[in-house]
Amino acid sequence: MKKQQQGFTLIELMIVVAIIGILAAIALPAYQDYTVRARVTEGLSLGAGAKVTVAENAANALADLSTGWTAPAATNNVTSVAIAPATGVITITYTAAAGNGTILLVPSDANGALANNTVPAGAITCNTGTLAANYRPSTCR
Repeated sequence: MKKQQQGFTLIELMIVVAIIGILAAIALPAYQDYTVRARVTEGLSLGAGAKVTVAENAANALADLSTGWTAPAATNNVTSVAIAPATGVITITYTAAAGNGTILLVPSDANGALANNTVPAGAITCNTGTLAANYRPSTCR
């Protein structure tokens, strides 16, 4: 009678451990990027109210595009959200946990940058900033 093998050999176990180690080495950096990108999303959510304010003030042809805007309180991920009164550029500043940079949301019309006392014909889009490209949303790269 033949004796049946029971369990795994040492080499089989070492191969499995090596495969798991390789997968973990690839997955951890990607996971860290995704967590920072999720934190960046918080800033864009806080900036949504600013976008509405700038759009309404521009549609009413106001000189100060930040009229009626109250900046939200700082969070663990977002230091500040500010609107430039003359241009309507929304600056979202992030903490170190969220990439330690800024994203600029620039309102524009058919002629380019938004002008005071002019109703825009375009949208408020993400344009530039100092936040690393791999942390920005795909529309901001």
